[in-house]
Amino acid sequence: MKQLGKLAKAYCVERGKHFKLRDFDPADTAGIRSKEHATAALQKSLEQLADLQNKLYAQDQWAVLLIFQGMDASGKDGVIKHVMAGVNPMGCQAYSFKAPSSEEQQHDYLWRTMQRIPERRRIGIFNRSYYEEVLIVRVHPDLLQNEKIPPSLITKKIWEERFEDMCAFERYLTRNGIVVRKFFLNLSKKEQARRFLARLDEPEKNWKFSAADIHEREYWDDYMHAYEDMIQNTATPAAPWYVVPADNKWFTRLLVASAIIDTLEKLNLSYPKVDASRRKELEKARKFLEGKH
Repeated sequence: MKQLGKLAKAYCVERGKHFKLRDFDPADTAGIRSKEHATAALQKSLEQLADLQNKLYAQDQWAVLLIFQGMDASGKDGVIKHVMAGVNPMGCQAYSFKAPSSEEQQHDYLWRTMQRIPERRRIGIFNRSYYEEVLIVRVHPDLLQNEKIPPSLITKKIWEERFEDMCAFERYLTRNGIVVRKFFLNLSKKEQARRFLARLDEPEKNWKFSAADIHEREYWDDYMHAYEDMIQNTATPAAPWYVVPADNKWFTRLLVASAIIDTLEKLNLSYPKVDASRRKELEKARKFLEGKH
């Protein structure tokens, strides 16, 4: 388990100034060649994660926000499903952000996500997030018109300004006891094509296919540039990005689990200690219950 903690660190970007996406291989497995070995390690990780999440909930001081970004078919849904499978649902809340609604477009772009920030003691999960504002909106700048921003505010510096605002927002959350960890599922173009074909070939996966996904694939290079620039400008020690190889789902899930565990362990979580007066109450309750028997 200690080795798994080190595994996550190798993919963690805390300072993005010199980050280059080409330095991270989407098919990397850190030398782990066996899917069976990774699956067994993941199961042990989930047990540890469940224990840490129980302490997080009982301590009632911290909250954790996990943000997942990635191209279509990168496996965001699957990672969330498998990694959080053993977590108590009462201590977890997940949200998937789609295209903004008409109500959401009447507000600033952070408004809808701010309402979903996890409460203390909970793990919050964002399947996509406010980072779409420097990804799909950057690749398709015409979408800015839907946000009703005064034209004078849409300048060449808008992406730089948004990076600054996002970092400031995450700094604010961090200073209020909400730990932010961000995951970019780094999928190769070749593997995305294979997964799209599987959605066409396998009837039980047909529902996952969208013609819009194929359309976005045409902008692959633009998206890769946007992701690289995003990580360069928003990776910080307090809210780092994990650039997770996503071509092998079994490794992706193991790496994400190890990163979450490493994050929770650093919070020094523990069950609340009972003071003297509370202990007297418990002893009194014990005597009462034992007397009833």
